[in-house]
Amino acid sequence: MHTLLLTTTEAADLLGVSRTTVYELLNAGQLESVRIGRSRRIPRAALVAYVDRLCGLCGGEAAA
Repeated sequence: MHTLLLTTTEAADLLGVSRTTVYELLNAGQLESVRIGRSRRIPRAALVAYVDRLCGLCGGEAAA
């Protein structure tokens, strides 16, 4: 079973970027998150939606 909510570190690992980049995406509003107490979590669906938007920007093809 896949975890529904990811830490910033887990999200960074899945995206193949640094944790700092994930925080930059969150602060820019490009990646959605939720708060549970003082913790910030990123829904797995938000990662999929972000990647889908990226693919749409490059015409559905992977960027070179």
